[in-house]
Amino acid sequence: MQIHVVQSGQSLYGIAGMYGVSMHDIAEANKLAEPGRLVVGQALVIPIAGMYYWVRSGDTLSSVGRTFGISESALAQANQLAPQAALRPGSRLYIPQRPRRAAEINAYVEPHGHNVSAALRTASAEAAPHLTYLAPFSFRIRRDGTLQEPPLDDLPSIAAGQGVTMMMVVTNLEGSQFSARLGELALRDPDMQSRLLEEIIRTAKRLGFRDIHFDIEHLRPADKEAYNAFLRRAAARIHSEGFLMSTALAPKTSAAQTGAWYTAHDYRAHGEIADFVIIMTYEWGYSGGPPMPVSPLPSVRKVLKYALTEMPASKIMMGQNLYGYDWTLPYVHGGKFARAISPQQAIKLARDHNEAIRFDRTAQAPHFEYTDRQGRRHVVWFEDARSIQAKFDLVKELGLRGVSYWKLGLAFPQNWLLIEDNFEVVKR
Repeated sequence: MQIHVVQSGQSLYGIAGMYGVSMHDIAEANKLAEPGRLVVGQALVIPIAGMYYWVRSGDTLSSVGRTFGISESALAQANQLAPQAALRPGSRLYIPQRPRRAAEINAYVEPHGHNVSAALRTASAEAAPHLTYLAPFSFRIRRDGTLQEPPLDDLPSIAAGQGVTMMMVVTNLEGSQFSARLGELALRDPDMQSRLLEEIIRTAKRLGFRDIHFDIEHLRPADKEAYNAFLRRAAARIHSEGFLMSTALAPKTSAAQTGAWYTAHDYRAHGEIADFVIIMTYEWGYSGGPPMPVSPLPSVRKVLKYALTEMPASKIMMGQNLYGYDWTLPYVHGGKFARAISPQQAIKLARDHNEAIRFDRTAQAPHFEYTDRQGRRHVVWFEDARSIQAKFDLVKELGLRGVSYWKLGLAFPQNWLLIEDNFEVVKR
């Protein structure tokens, strides 16, 4: 896939001509609501095999080849050039598509109320061809050791139709919050644990789940070893039934990192016990915090590099957000929360307010500001094809197991195209 960033004065017609692709194909790939109104700075995915590179002054076949991981001779052959040919600035080189590597892809889906909405069913069906796992969020532990089930409706049949493994997400949520007290009960009461584990196994068999995923958060620091012991017991029981077991981990950068979200999450123990882990590498920029990228690349890299000191890369799935936030300025701590928006909504906001999208090359994240009808200034940080490709490159560089998305229901068509361009999605 080619990623093209719209420049001032460019039209869909002109961009299509640059790449020899129809306007319809570009509009369809990017789900352009108004193909005649592109946003300056908008990242478009161009549906071609491989990509094109426009030569700059000083470029050679050797230097361009190193940039894209292709040999000088292969690059020359793909462009029908002599191996030592000089390159003319402004000319176009074709970069062949590189082999895809295998990866597992998960997506959480969070139904609300008593039924799965039509929008979430549609989003799940569209994502399923690109997924290894589908994870309805969540099966809530009750204080008697039973489970409160989320609505599933036809999610299992959607998954089965695309060879997707159902992931059973078990949480210590009470109301809208993770409960340290509920976690303490589940981790320290052997009888409750026995009831809970048998309930999990019965439910997984009845509903067709094949991976049991523990997302136990906001635990007391004193419950770290109790959580590790619970996972060892759970893994033995779950594996005896032929199921996988995975866990979710807060984004730590060292074993010494403390706090309600961190202390009880022992990376080394989870890496030894679980079949794989999902590390929640997002929410640096969050609804109640100051405006900033949701998953800035240097922060994500730092967490994953630490994780690699505690467990093998083959067990690590990088967490990735499918959303951004729209903050009203000035930001006031404890004030109005930012609004979560999809990448498609972010582009519409920029278009409607005639604002160019900028790109932070350090964070590898797009952003812009605008003024609403009430005269209030806003700042938006979100995800686009460039930011996602940067994360995919990191997954490949570090040799990770794959990617896990929070969460389906927010439109981001370029993401799914880039998955297929970068990875051979594993189906279990």
